[in-house]
Amino acid sequence: MSGEATVTTEATAGSLLQAHTPASGRLLAQRGLFEGPSAVVSKDLYLEVVAGVASRDRETVTLEPSAKATGNTYFGRFPASYWQRWTAVRSVTVEAIVSGSGKLMVRASDVAGEARTVAAEAMTDVVQRTVTLEAKLDKFVDGGGLWLDLETDAMERLTVSQVRWTVDAPEEIRPTAVTICTMNRADDCLSNLRTLADSLPALETLDAIYVADQGNDTVDSRDGFADVAAALGDKLKYIKQPNLGGAGGFTRGLYEVAGQAAAEHANVLFMDDDVLLEPDIVIRLTAFSNKAANPMIVGGQMLNLLHPNQLHVGAEYAQLNALQPGVPVPHSPETADLLGVDRRGKKVRQERRLDAGYNGWWSCLIPSEVVQKVGYPMPFFFQWDDAEYSYRARAAGFPTVTLPGAGVWHADFHWKDWDEWHRYFNLRNSIITAALHSPFDLNLLSRVLMAQVVRYLLGMQYGLTATLIKAVEDFLEGPEILHDGGVAAMKEIREIRGQYPETKRHDPTNVPGIPSNNIIINNTAPRPSMQRAVLLKRIVNRALGKHRFNLGAVPADEAHWWHIALFKTAVVTDASQEGVRVRSYDKERMVDLGKRAVQVVSRLRKEGHAVQAQYKRAMPELTSRENWKRLYEL
Repeated sequence: MSGEATVTTEATAGSLLQAHTPASGRLLAQRGLFEGPSAVVSKDLYLEVVAGVASRDRETVTLEPSAKATGNTYFGRFPASYWQRWTAVRSVTVEAIVSGSGKLMVRASDVAGEARTVAAEAMTDVVQRTVTLEAKLDKFVDGGGLWLDLETDAMERLTVSQVRWTVDAPEEIRPTAVTICTMNRADDCLSNLRTLADSLPALETLDAIYVADQGNDTVDSRDGFADVAAALGDKLKYIKQPNLGGAGGFTRGLYEVAGQAAAEHANVLFMDDDVLLEPDIVIRLTAFSNKAANPMIVGGQMLNLLHPNQLHVGAEYAQLNALQPGVPVPHSPETADLLGVDRRGKKVRQERRLDAGYNGWWSCLIPSEVVQKVGYPMPFFFQWDDAEYSYRARAAGFPTVTLPGAGVWHADFHWKDWDEWHRYFNLRNSIITAALHSPFDLNLLSRVLMAQVVRYLLGMQYGLTATLIKAVEDFLEGPEILHDGGVAAMKEIREIRGQYPETKRHDPTNVPGIPSNNIIINNTAPRPSMQRAVLLKRIVNRALGKHRFNLGAVPADEAHWWHIALFKTAVVTDASQEGVRVRSYDKERMVDLGKRAVQVVSRLRKEGHAVQAQYKRAMPELTSRENWKRLYEL
């Protein structure tokens, strides 16, 4: 395959996806790995050496005498609770190639994290022996996992490699097509393609990789693209298309796969272009989907890229009527240090099984049955497309599972600033999603929006207030606002925000109009105990133009409304820690935006239910194959 882009069409795609008939009668559920895909990742996320000395590489570990190592780690655990709850599998087999002397043990935990041994085998002076251990999946409904422990006594040395967790295979193994949406992140995308290419021998169920390139700095412009394309061969389908946002990029993979005659039972795995990829996630999600008792969306977890030991969240849901995504479900670990210990002194492990509301599209597998029943994603361009799709699927009988141990590293969310153009899509699409899948309590919704407006205005975030107003106005325009997939809205919101100086980021050593020596940190007081009284006081002082401080610098984590409202000008650190923003009091803008916000929220209260009905009527057409074909200009 050359470095030129090749476009998959309905006419040419039929030869790609083929169901596999397993030769061995076993399905690979996950590999036992001992080292990550990058040097920035700790090996202890895969296998932890708890005593003595051991050397670890990707697929082999060697224990020296008197050593112990445990696979009770994030990637080392087999999520037994999820397999027992959601699949018909009732036992799992662990296979390994072993040389030397020592002992292998399959260990298990329960919902409280208490460990027990379920299978073990000791060996002496073996050479390349295949060791097989079996564990039942029968005591894990509420929680718990399985893992492999290794140990040697004095004078023993043990090498273990090619660890495989397998289950009984279905009659036919449904294949998976990965689809990557990318825009101007050519190097990141190429790196992940290279990772997939290097892992192809293990990725037996990966039949296709679709890359929807929506940028002007394209992946195929890179020197290494031709080599990667050659390595992937016919599996790679590289598509250039207009920028239709994340929704348009990911949906392209669904569109291409669903157009194939052999795709009645297939999976499409969404994957972000900028993740640090653990390719075993393809194996883990595909196997789980293949053995699920009923079709379901299967998502991977997110690890924080800037802090690779941290799990973003165990599972999450959305409070639809409050417009709040990413809420951890009860008992979910959140920003958890996977190499640390909890308050009880126990290692941080997700023992309890959690039910997710939806899964982010950093890695999320969607079976073809879901698409056949509920259609394609909404043409949201960006934000909330993942949540909307999962809640629509759940209403049709397809739950979402977030599978522990199936993870990729993605940029930490709390290092992204909220005051950006994409906040428009977050707000607009959250309101649409609430209209489609919640009771749509307009009194509650109005209070949520006005509370945001008050906080933004007190914090001198006038551009962010304008962004909110535009989002609500466009929701009230009805489904027609989604006709072009969001292209016009993206351009318009950027133009609107460009009128507000505080939306621009500056170098901290070169803040326009403010001498550097005058920018002194002014720390916040604790959160007020009487917030309503303080809020009223801040509003009155803002209306009167009274300020306690003329100028000050405020750290990003202290930029609370009650603190920023004390300043005439505040130099606020951007959440990205890459610069600062200058927020300056502007009474005229504050009053004007406040009035406009009240007006548009009043309109929402009056017109909301009528507009809700419009979106519900339009949803079948908006999510149809024909609509996406029109958007793709095919």
